[in-house]
Amino acid sequence: MNDPHEPLTQSVRSLIDAVIRTEVDSDRIAAAHAHVAAALEILGEHLMPGSFGVRVTPDGGSAPCGNVLIGQRNAIAPPLTVDRDDAGLVSTDVTLGAAYEGPAGHVHGGVCSLILDHLLGATAHRPDRPAFTGTLQLRYVRPTPLGRLRAEAWVEHEDGRKTYARGRILCAGLTTVEAQGIFIRPRKNRPAG
Repeated sequence: MNDPHEPLTQSVRSLIDAVIRTEVDSDRIAAAHAHVAAALEILGEHLMPGSFGVRVTPDGGSAPCGNVLIGQRNAIAPPLTVDRDDAGLVSTDVTLGAAYEGPAGHVHGGVCSLILDHLLGATAHRPDRPAFTGTLQLRYVRPTPLGRLRAEAWVEHEDGRKTYARGRILCAGLTTVEAQGIFIRPRKNRPAG
């Protein structure tokens, strides 16, 4: 069953793109603002406290609703769909538009870093044992154009709780950014404090 918020989230993604690229006159901008203000009034009638984070689904699973890259309700998430193949390659195909622009016509380097951090980290995750970034190093090989991109990550080796991973972003088969990182799974029964 699809989340009933999905069409709203996609509409807001489209709204963000339209706000960035619109060339309508000030009267049309004011009219659009009135519609957005009305929508905010409706949606703000009942808000949960704090951040949205991860929600438990009716089947006992989890839904990453607020995550900046894969959040199902986060309109600034591209969103990424992370795939894993039998050989251990973790990948995603994603289209990045105006909301992710840094230099004219290109993806902001920080967005590239964010995507690679998430993807390399996904190589280290285990069921009920998340992994956290220890280090992340990037090399920007060439500018990453806006549009359709592919990102890939794989494990180089593991040493106890540490996973050493590498990855890259590609556009039309050419690498634009390379990354390597160390991801650490916390000890299971770590004392509080």
